[in-house]
Amino acid sequence: MSPYKTITTDEKSSDVVWHEASVTPAQRESNNGHQGAVLWFTGLSGSGKSTVANAVDKMLHDRGCKTYILDGDNVRHGLNKDLGFNDVDRIENIRRIGEVSNLFVDAGLIVCSAFISPFIADRAMVRALLPETRFIEVFIDTPISICEQRDPKGLYKKARAGEIKNFTGIDSAYEAPDAAEIHIKTAELSVEMCAKQVINYMLDNNIISAK
Repeated sequence: MSPYKTITTDEKSSDVVWHEASVTPAQRESNNGHQGAVLWFTGLSGSGKSTVANAVDKMLHDRGCKTYILDGDNVRHGLNKDLGFNDVDRIENIRRIGEVSNLFVDAGLIVCSAFISPFIADRAMVRALLPETRFIEVFIDTPISICEQRDPKGLYKKARAGEIKNFTGIDSAYEAPDAAEIHIKTAELSVEMCAKQVINYMLDNNIISAK
């Protein structure tokens, strides 16, 4: 049986059966030369999640790692375009991304997932999908004052004006991680240094190997 678990719901048909693949996750990882893992970047809008995730992805790619980025905005253009931003839709957004991330890890890839994912319970739900050590929470810890100064999409301005409802950090809560594997304070570090912090963690924990 595959070690990669999946969320089950009452709605799933009893006729749906898990089919084992001929190539195992371990064989795929061996072929790729590294472990499969999810780097789950979480933080406020404008905190630098996508920026750091892309820098990490480039560093991994340059090392020959097999990677992919799942970005919050990009996913809402397709897979999750039917979802809004109320709490129920936010939970479903993360559930779907968790399942997709699980498939990437099953394929032996390293996926950088950059989503606000504001609720501790939802991040725990995704962690529970994956084998131990394969979910790496990366807390992009940036003060909201700096996020508002950056405001690359003008979202904070709209939220403050009441044009956007349920905006994380303004009128919807953000629950910071209690014990993220990687804690990055972007206000104190360059993008390169932030990315290297992630790479060093992966090296220290044998997810990737030194070149």
